Amino acid sequence: MRVIYSEDHKLRDAKTELHGGELVKPFEGPFRVEWIRAALKEKGFDDEVAPARHDLSVPLKLHDAGYLEFLETVWERWLSAGFTTEAIPISLPVRRSYHARPPHNIDGLLGYYANSVETSITEGTYEAAIAAKDCAMTGADYLGEGHRFAFALCRPPGHHAGIDLYGGYCFLNNAAIAAQRMLDNGAKKVAILDVDFHHGNGTQDVTYERDDIFFASLHGEPDDAFPYFWGHREETGKGRGEGYNANFPMPRNTAWPAYNEALEAALRRISAFGAEALVLSLGVDTFEKDPISFFRLKTPDFRTMGARVAGLGIPVLTVMEGGYGVHEIGDNVANVLIGLEEDGA
Repeated sequence: MRVIYSEDHKLRDAKTELHGGELVKPFEGPFRVEWIRAALKEKGFDDEVAPARHDLSVPLKLHDAGYLEFLETVWERWLSAGFTTEAIPISLPVRRSYHARPPHNIDGLLGYYANSVETSITEGTYEAAIAAKDCAMTGADYLGEGHRFAFALCRPPGHHAGIDLYGGYCFLNNAAIAAQRMLDNGAKKVAILDVDFHHGNGTQDVTYERDDIFFASLHGEPDDAFPYFWGHREETGKGRGEGYNANFPMPRNTAWPAYNEALEAALRRISAFGAEALVLSLGVDTFEKDPISFFRLKTPDFRTMGARVAGLGIPVLTVMEGGYGVHEIGDNVANVLIGLEEDGA
């Protein structure tokens, strides 16, 4: 299986994260990718290439132009305002805001475009996010050449990035960008399956009114898990997109038997949709030892997960999302890819 990887992910190396009321070392960092790459190489996934460069024409079909300009300029604007630390918002527009529009002040601008405050913006964040979306688009193009599988080792992840929102370590929605690229390359229907522990609220945001992208998310119950305000079963799409969004929230301590039931239900929906290709938003923070999640999947379960997904019989681009704090994330990612290849051969 081809692996698309960019060294530019290292340009984002945040030193702080707001967690439990404290500024702590981030759970998301360059070390995650290095653990994954080491496991992949150990298991024979050695077809690794750098991504091709792509312009912003595809991201602009999903993200707000003002938001993309914000991402490109925010770090320099932060420094120009006299700040020297990493940028974290201090004020967000609340549900009753009467004039929620982009302010000029950099503190206000950060809050306007943030959907959570644990994620700092650092030097190199924009460049790393651009490289991640290039990995996703290169993977989509590779499948468009007739290949069955590819793995876009994206960092930073993307599934919490909405039309004009960043947060949850995410800035550009790599999975949705890949799906849009597949449509631009000639597909009529593409599905995104998000198996990260946390609901893909950003992906839902950018696809919610569309009928050419079906989005399914398996995740922790939003009453109890980040991002809290999205991911309920009754969120099924809007307008043209009604019926093309499916959420499968699950409670604490969900293990493979119950998880597999939800996965099979999601796969049936994707099959009924008639997807010609699938983007698998792969978070392995469903693992039992993940430090910021509460599911109980074990390492062998990820191999079964890959095999189940391969059973759809369509091309699959796996896009890296979450999975934190433990060396086993490399084995868990590799197992998904092994399951895909073995059952999809």
